[in-house]
Amino acid sequence: MKKLILTITLLSILNCNNSSKQKIETTQENREKPELAEAPKLNLEQANKLAELPLHCINIEYPNRLSQTLGGDSDLKSPSTLHPAFYGCFDWHSSVHGHWSLVSLLKYFPEIEKSEAIKERLLNNISEENIAKEIEYFQGKHNKNYERTYGWAWLLKLAEELHTWDSETARTLESNLQPLTQLIVEKYIAFLPKLNYAQRVGTHTNTAFGLNFAYDYADTVNNEALKAAITERAKYFYLNDQNCPMSWEPSGSDFLSPCLEEAALIKRLLPENEFKIWLNAFLPELKNKNYNLEVGLVSDRTDGHLVHLDGVNFSRAWNFYKISQGLPEYQHLQNVANYHIKHSLPSIFGDDYMGSHWLGSFAIYALNTANEIQ
Repeated sequence: MKKLILTITLLSILNCNNSSKQKIETTQENREKPELAEAPKLNLEQANKLAELPLHCINIEYPNRLSQTLGGDSDLKSPSTLHPAFYGCFDWHSSVHGHWSLVSLLKYFPEIEKSEAIKERLLNNISEENIAKEIEYFQGKHNKNYERTYGWAWLLKLAEELHTWDSETARTLESNLQPLTQLIVEKYIAFLPKLNYAQRVGTHTNTAFGLNFAYDYADTVNNEALKAAITERAKYFYLNDQNCPMSWEPSGSDFLSPCLEEAALIKRLLPENEFKIWLNAFLPELKNKNYNLEVGLVSDRTDGHLVHLDGVNFSRAWNFYKISQGLPEYQHLQNVANYHIKHSLPSIFGDDYMGSHWLGSFAIYALNTANEIQ
């Protein structure tokens, strides 16, 4: 009888322990699952709104920031004279990615409102004659390095989008742009071997950002020379990097994340297993299922530098999507990306010109990237 009582007691204790263990495990499991954010999707209504942003600026000449080096009085010319293709949207690179925005929206939403007017604008701006004048500017004595490498990267992104758009309009535009596209490719290949140190900033000259977009173009059109130049330099700069200080980001006017741009670049270049080893050393915190990152906060949308922080939210998002793509152990990063987009997207409509002339492009690219991985 004593043995029976002892057995019952032990079973009760074990059951209690197992029950407690199950509760602990369930609680732990729930704690490890991050709250799911609804993935943002670019729809026709949004596309129509986003198209208005570049339409409002690609042919608006002033205000304008030329970033020009003057060799003499004869160089003092209006923006539309110097850059007949890309003179609007405040500066050259914003004009380029404003044109990219319209191409991307037409490509994915052929039924978009004002589609014919948009095509007409694109064909008028990206004409053979206008591109010849753009090339003339880049070949000038004092501006050979103009827009290196941020503007170069967006020009190649525009060329890539045209190449992948199945349209007669795209074929004409791609052909018209090709001489400038080829010039930028040649400039990249000539420049990269000379660059001894990567620029790890959160603004225009960030090396990894420029290489990301350039590599996408090279991969899409099978330009092996450009791919090789990018791969060699990127590995030289970044393969030995460890413990990138995400806590230092963002700086006060960043619109790019140096750490995430670098990680997204290496994702493009390494086999999956090698990339996961590298990423675990470079940003070990990303593997934490509860990883979170506070969004960039804009205090004044009329300030051209402070409004950059909306851009950092969009660019972080597209990099989180790229890093996590195809890697189940990093899928939670897509939630972080979703929150970043949803935070900044409502702010760019009806925004001050300091943000509206460029932020639409960042939003579209982030949303496109989100849609690609769904």
